[in-house]
Amino acid sequence: MTITSKTIAALAFGAMAAGAMAADVQIAAAQEKCYGVAMAGKNDCAAGPGTTCAGTSKTDFQANAWKYVDAGTCTTMKTPKGMGTLKAM
Repeated sequence: MTITSKTIAALAFGAMAAGAMAADVQIAAAQEKCYGVAMAGKNDCAAGPGTTCAGTSKTDFQANAWKYVDAGTCTTMKTPKGMGTLKAM
């Protein structure tokens, strides 16, 4: 049985992709979505009606826009509009 260079490349790519996914899971476990703390245009995703995703929030501290923060820190973050929350306001 011979292994072609394409097979080796495919196996190497699969291993790299699996490693990247594992790293993403570790990052996600160390962070949480925090609403109301992002500056205009600096949200990570899902900023509500009229926006599509990352970087689309229209105002500072928009209540329905979230940003990833270190797990356990969201509700202690104080902004001029109040504290960060784990749910959209």
